[in-house]
Amino acid sequence: MKIIKLDDVEGMTFPARRTTRVLTGPNQLPVKNFTSGYVVIQPNGRIPLHAHSNEEIYILLKGTGKMRVGSKEERIEAVSGVFIEPNSEHLLQNIGDDELVMIFVYSPAGVANHWSEEMAGKLA
Repeated sequence: MKIIKLDDVEGMTFPARRTTRVLTGPNQLPVKNFTSGYVVIQPNGRIPLHAHSNEEIYILLKGTGKMRVGSKEERIEAVSGVFIEPNSEHLLQNIGDDELVMIFVYSPAGVANHWSEEMAGKLA
């Protein structure tokens, strides 16, 4: 059994006002078939519009958000889950006054391209 504590996982802070802690992979939970992480989005922060070939779920634990998948947009609240089909454009905006906290899981495993694109200023 391998256990990790969120406080021990270094987070990546993105320009769109969120911090992501990847929980799986080398030196974390040693899974091979999916990637998962813990995300805190500040008020007015977001996960910018992007698409990738992975299927994915978002599990909203705290807060209120505006979720867009493809052309559909809905308000979501804790405790909710959202399925995102492969290659579907999607975004999540924190529309509340407090932090939005979520977990993501996508498969197959790997690092999503949109992370480096956002850090390079290519996603707004």
